[in-house]
Amino acid sequence: MVHGYKGVKFQNWARTYGCCPEMYYQPTSVEELREVLALARQQNKRVKVVGGGHSPSDIACTDGFMIHMGKMNRVLKVDMEKKQVTVEAGILLADLHPQLDKHGLALSNLGAVSDVTAGGVIGSGTHNTGIKHGILATQVVALTLLTADGTVLQCSEASNADVFQAARVHLGCLGVILTVTLQCVPQFHLQETSFPSTLREVLDNLDSHLKKSEYFRFLWFPHSENVSVIYQDHTNKPPSSAASWFWDYAIGFYLLEFLLWISTFLPGLVGWINRFFFWLLFTGKRESCNLSHQIFTYECRFKQHVQDWAIPREKTKEALLELKAMLEAHPKVVAHYPVEVRFARGDNILLSPCFQRESCYMNIIMYRPYGKDVPRLDYWLAYETIMKKVGGRPHWAKAHNCTRKDFEKMYPAFPKFCAIREKLDPTGMFLNAYLEKVFY
Repeated sequence: MVHGYKGVKFQNWARTYGCCPEMYYQPTSVEELREVLALARQQNKRVKVVGGGHSPSDIACTDGFMIHMGKMNRVLKVDMEKKQVTVEAGILLADLHPQLDKHGLALSNLGAVSDVTAGGVIGSGTHNTGIKHGILATQVVALTLLTADGTVLQCSEASNADVFQAARVHLGCLGVILTVTLQCVPQFHLQETSFPSTLREVLDNLDSHLKKSEYFRFLWFPHSENVSVIYQDHTNKPPSSAASWFWDYAIGFYLLEFLLWISTFLPGLVGWINRFFFWLLFTGKRESCNLSHQIFTYECRFKQHVQDWAIPREKTKEALLELKAMLEAHPKVVAHYPVEVRFARGDNILLSPCFQRESCYMNIIMYRPYGKDVPRLDYWLAYETIMKKVGGRPHWAKAHNCTRKDFEKMYPAFPKFCAIREKLDPTGMFLNAYLEKVFY
């Protein structure tokens, strides 16, 4: 008999969204999961599965039953010949990396945060950068799905192919992901090199930067021309680090947080802060080498609000210059640094923001110094307007104001996904407020 808890309060990592589910479950097996779903059917309750709780939106919130997958977190199988690993969906990527290390394997690409589950990271369309690399879900070669009526579906290109193309970015609305099989590569080391540049230089030479580095991204510092270019590439060099507590923490976190807090009273300071910190921390060339997962992941120190949209790659220059012009025309609108710009190849996953096109992801951020919200509405709306204009699609895990009407325009395969969802979950057991805006 599965035990549920009352009175559990769920909050996402950034503490920007929270909820109080009626019951909170931590199942350890498929049988226990089936019990929860049977109970939900009986009592007509909604169900939400939660992973690491890192999504900076209310995509994981519910007032019904919440299922936390943390106890279903085993590595089930490592196939050395195919270089594939099958894991339970509740495993944190942070716990998977050392297991892969043992077998001399690695994932070819990872997001910035590894305190996220295998099932969640694919469901929200998590990405990193590299025009030859897809979003993380493209590394999935098979998965198993427990549907609302208790059926387990084995999904891959070869079986239940339609469901597979939907479930690789599942938004938590198709059922409970039980296991995920990931295509790995031999373990590798990366060298990260960062150096200063200007927005004009990077945008004028975008193609050559993309060719030069396998995992290329750049950070633009709003209210300036300043850019930090970051290359990450395969290396055989021994591990080395450019990290220093003083610069990374004392200056890059504590001093920055204090100055951003002061800027909530004097908004004009933000442009100065962006330029000052670029000069302080980003004008030199920095190099570090390590195992791939050590370089891909970095610590998010700040609680923050973010938006991240994928636009057609060829619109990168137009969109960024328009964002810059908007900030110049409205000096009262402030933008924290950085605007992080990353790239991904196209895919055929129905609700992937990179569906059938190479994409540029443009991530904007507003920090919450000491938990204090900074006015961001004008910046948010101006950004969303530009993103929509150039054919953007929002990151599913991050906050956005889009509704079904928008998604029907953005996603050619949206009706197909809806049909699959309605077939797998006819009563809407796996919906919540966030998903209602998407599907109704």
